Amino acid sequence: MISRRSIVQGLASATVPGLLSASSMAWGAESKILKISHQFPGGSLDKGDFRDRLARKFAQDVEKRTAGALKFEIYPGSSLMKTVAQFSAVRKGALDLTLYPLAYAGGEIQEVNIGLMPCMVTSYEQGFAWKKAEIGRELTKLLEAKGVKIVTWVWQAGGTVSRNVPVVNPDDVKGLKIRGGSREMDLMLKQAGGIISSVPSNEIYPAMQTGSLDAAITSSTSLISFRLEEISKALTTGRGKSFWYMFEPLLMSKAIFDALPADQQRAIEEVGLELEKFATTQAKVDDEDVATVYKKAGAKVIDMDEATISKWKKIAEESAWIDYAKRSSECERFLKLAKAVA
Repeated sequence: MISRRSIVQGLASATVPGLLSASSMAWGAESKILKISHQFPGGSLDKGDFRDRLARKFAQDVEKRTAGALKFEIYPGSSLMKTVAQFSAVRKGALDLTLYPLAYAGGEIQEVNIGLMPCMVTSYEQGFAWKKAEIGRELTKLLEAKGVKIVTWVWQAGGTVSRNVPVVNPDDVKGLKIRGGSREMDLMLKQAGGIISSVPSNEIYPAMQTGSLDAAITSSTSLISFRLEEISKALTTGRGKSFWYMFEPLLMSKAIFDALPADQQRAIEEVGLELEKFATTQAKVDDEDVATVYKKAGAKVIDMDEATISKWKKIAEESAWIDYAKRSSECERFLKLAKAVA
C-alpha cells in the first residue's frame, strides 16, 4: 500500500516535462561567455604586455557592469587560433573579440592597410585625430559593413631592432633581410634596398635567431614583450619620432555585438572607450622603457629626428603611398582622407 507520504515525496522529486530544460536555459542565459584572442604574451591585470592587460581589464569591467551577465575567456599568444586568422574569425562570428594589428587583415580588405602606412601617422595625437575625422568614420563604416566593430582605438609607435648595425637612415637597410609589418611598410623598405620577410610580430624572435631575418620593425611593446633584446645589437626607438605607427584596436564581431541586449552593448562601448586612455598612456611608457631594456642588454640605442623621418617619407610617398592609391578607387580615397589629418 502506498502511503500519502510516499506520494508527496514522489511528486516533489518528479520533473514536469520541459521544466528542467527551461530552468537550465534560463540559468545559462544569465552568463554568456565571450572569447578574446590575441597574439601577445599573457600576463595579469597588473603585469605584462599592456595589450593583454587591456583585454583583462576590459573583461573585468564589462563583467562588473553587466552584473556577470557577460563573462570572458582570454586566449593570449595565439593559443586559440593562428594570429592572422583571428580577423576572419571575428568577421564570421566564429570569434567574439580580438586585439588585432589591423594591417594584418590587408589580404582580406585592402583598404585597412592604411592603419600601417609608413610616415602617414607620426604621433599619437594625429592617430587619435582620425577617430573624429572623416578617415575614422569611413574606416569604422567599412569594418562594420564587413562584420567587425571597433571597440577600443589603440595606436602604437614602433622601433627597429637589428642583429648587427643600427637601422636609422634609408641607406642602412640595403641588403638586409627585414620585416616591416604591412605591405606598405615592406614596399618602402624594399624601395630603400631591403630584402623583405613577412612574419607576424610573435614570430620575429625565431626568425632573427636563425638568421632568416636581420632586422625588424614592430611596436615598442612587442620589442619588450617578445624579448628581442636577447638577440639584438641595436635599437632605433619609436619615442619622439617614428615612421611606424600601427592601428591595433580591440575588435568585436558585429553579429555577436548586435545580438546582445542594449544594456550589454552599452557596457561594452563604455568600457572600450574608457580604456583608450590606458592604452595610449601605456604605449608611451613602453616607448621610453624599451630604450632602458635594450641599453641594459648592451644594445646600441638611437632615436630618430625630423630630418631622418623626412628622408623616409620621400621614399614612402614614391613607393607605398602610390601603390596603395593605385589598388582601387577606395584606397585612393582613404589615402586622401588620411593625408588630410595633420
